[in-house]
Amino acid sequence: MTESFAELFEESIKDQPKSSDIQKGKVIRITDKFVIVDAGYKSESYMDVAQFKNAAGELTIAVGDDVDVMVESLANESGSTELSHEKAKKTQAWNELEKIFEEKAIVEGVINNKVKGGFTVELMCGNIKAFLPGSLVDTKPVREDDLVDTTNVLQFKVIKIDQKRNNVVVSRKAVVEKENSSERELLLKNLAEGEVRRGTVKNLTEYGAFVDLGGLDGLLHITDMAWKRVKHPSEVVNVGDEIDVKVLKVINDQNLRISLGLKQLTEDPWKNIEERYPTGTKVTGKVTNIADYGCFVELQPGVEGLVHVSEMDWTSKNINPSKFVDIGQTVEVKVLDVNSNDRRISLGLKQCKPNPWEEFSKKYSDGDKVTGKIKSITDFGMFIGLEGNIDGLVHLSDISWNVPPDQAIHNYKKGDEVTAVIRHIQPEQEKISLSIKQLENPLSKYVADNKKGSIVKGVVTSVTARGATVDLGDKVEGYIRASDISSDPVDDATKVLSEGQEIEAKFMGVDRKSNQVSLSIKAKDEAEEKQVIENAKAKNKEISEGNNTMMEAFKAAKGE
Repeated sequence: MTESFAELFEESIKDQPKSSDIQKGKVIRITDKFVIVDAGYKSESYMDVAQFKNAAGELTIAVGDDVDVMVESLANESGSTELSHEKAKKTQAWNELEKIFEEKAIVEGVINNKVKGGFTVELMCGNIKAFLPGSLVDTKPVREDDLVDTTNVLQFKVIKIDQKRNNVVVSRKAVVEKENSSERELLLKNLAEGEVRRGTVKNLTEYGAFVDLGGLDGLLHITDMAWKRVKHPSEVVNVGDEIDVKVLKVINDQNLRISLGLKQLTEDPWKNIEERYPTGTKVTGKVTNIADYGCFVELQPGVEGLVHVSEMDWTSKNINPSKFVDIGQTVEVKVLDVNSNDRRISLGLKQCKPNPWEEFSKKYSDGDKVTGKIKSITDFGMFIGLEGNIDGLVHLSDISWNVPPDQAIHNYKKGDEVTAVIRHIQPEQEKISLSIKQLENPLSKYVADNKKGSIVKGVVTSVTARGATVDLGDKVEGYIRASDISSDPVDDATKVLSEGQEIEAKFMGVDRKSNQVSLSIKAKDEAEEKQVIENAKAKNKEISEGNNTMMEAFKAAKGE
């Protein structure tokens, strides 16, 4: 009987798992704190939900999923079965690492910290940290500061493993030495610049992608991925992609470097760019990027132009470009300049809209009156808001005839509505000069009373070698240059004219800057001479026609 009971007991426990065995369990319920798993034992097991979350704190399982668990206890103090998903994963990771070690295979990881004597490596086969001695980093000296990079996945060989002591030692040098094998040398020997090779994207960095050409890694730099602007390599390629690349350069010295190109497999879109986008043409494009100094517009794949902030709006200066355009927006732009050598195209946004300065110049002329509000007051004058959201400047010297400029400006404040006379419009320079004092300027009345080209009289008030100032009456001044005094050359006006002399001259125009009437005695004399000649011709013609009439009458009388 005793032997039979012992046999039955042995039979009942022989299939029970050991504490280190990994079992399969099914998730039957999930709460905020626990994941309840049924592994086929007498009771369900409650495990901390944290064991099933990733680094981002996201739950990685759902009800009904099969999960790996390790039995910690079939019956604890409360009679429940204790399972652990975390220990199961850790055990699996160590088992996988043991297998890699036995098979002398390669394990991947990242160097995440520098410690005494070497570096710590986080292995990709599980949450296991390894030690990389400084002597086993590479076959040649390398900068230690460049090694610590959690984004750069490297290959290592496991040279020592002790699970009980949680001790793993790896070597990168062993992998590098293997890469320098005869096969690698043969591949390198046959690798020629300019040829196209098939490769697999192995790793991505901020500056490009490493492509495995079959034993040799080449760098596909981000600037050689596409003709267009690429912010990150993932926009073009992904890890594991098989792509064709062109070998751009092979430098086989102490540091083997292979430069690859992807965009070189397609035609350069900048070829003959001037013919496709001549200066002055208007085209449409898509806004791809916005910066403080402007925005980039894609005219075609691989061709982008810059709209500088100064070319976005006619009136708004030093503004944020995002107030005018959005990324992805289709806009019409004008080609301002093309530089194929530097691969630059300057574009204008405002040039596709009416120029308010030109529109203003079409509607108004010098001498017209305008009204607007004072937008700002500076040390040199006042800016008046005009039609088209543009400004005109009233200089200090154009505020008043009688009050000193520095005092006259204090009679105005921002927001005041004022009326002024247009002195000069310069649409090319985006400038409009205004004058308040010209509203009372006697010159305006004089111009209205005397048409351009008429003969006017005045008295010389002062003479210099260059010309003479003439009083035309009613506080209006005229000026005659020495070259306009006579048809004969005049080098010195003082030899021909004198103060107090009364003259007649032709009204040639108005110099708004000097506020004077331009006069010319020479033009008056030439006009008079021309008129005398024309009168003489007309009289001679009349006499000739009279003689012809008398001759015809005489012939008729004789019966001829």
